[in-house]
Amino acid sequence: MAIELKTLDELKVMRRAGLIVAQMHQAIREVIKPGMRTDALDVVAAAVIKRAGATSNFLNYHGFPAVICVSINDEIVHGIPGSRIINGGDVVSIDCGAIIEGWHGDAAFSIGVGTVSPEDQKLMAVCEESMWRGIAAGKNGARLSDIGFAIEQYTNSQGSYGILRDYGGHGIGSQMHQEPHILNFGKAGQGPVITPGFVLAIEPMITRGSARTKLLGDDWTVVSVDGTRGAHFEHSYCIAPDARPFVLTAPDGGKAELGRLGVEISDLL
Repeated sequence: MAIELKTLDELKVMRRAGLIVAQMHQAIREVIKPGMRTDALDVVAAAVIKRAGATSNFLNYHGFPAVICVSINDEIVHGIPGSRIINGGDVVSIDCGAIIEGWHGDAAFSIGVGTVSPEDQKLMAVCEESMWRGIAAGKNGARLSDIGFAIEQYTNSQGSYGILRDYGGHGIGSQMHQEPHILNFGKAGQGPVITPGFVLAIEPMITRGSARTKLLGDDWTVVSVDGTRGAHFEHSYCIAPDARPFVLTAPDGGKAELGRLGVEISDLL
């Protein structure tokens, strides 16, 4: 497994790309509401990328036709923006990325639109917290599988959720998807040792029911087989040269959330 290790200068460029992704997320959060078409959100994200002088890493990726993925309710990941109307009570997952000077950023979030059921609110909260638990576990010197172990242990402690088996996190850098593949489940203490220069996109995907999924006829949209709703959160983080983590796609570098979990972030970026 060839893992691309990044220098501090390369990480600083990736931080710029990550902040553009964060701006895309914020712009979408500010405008999303019931009655919107999903392709209207794609227009918002594309405008952020254009203003920043960046490039989308989703658009035309293996033929994907948009700047963002928009997945609603039982659509877990890779939904294509279009004429679908967002309704009150929907759980909407947004995934997007950006490229600056050849270096990639990638992050995702789920949001409840209008009044969302307590069950769906908990679904999203559990998914997001499991992501932060995974990042906190992926510290310098840890084994790669410690991340998935932490995600699974936390998720299972919160109720009966399906953790997707066929999709996971990944390395990121000069390409959007690189080695290593990162499971959101499994035993601890396995796989490569995480060291300075690693950059990993951690992205748990869970449902309120079964982990089984199917691919729709558009060859992109992944839905739960049992029709239960899902959530998807993702951040790209690195281990900086000082051996501390830094979340490249979080505006504060992950300081608040990782600090809450007892992890100090790097001050090099």
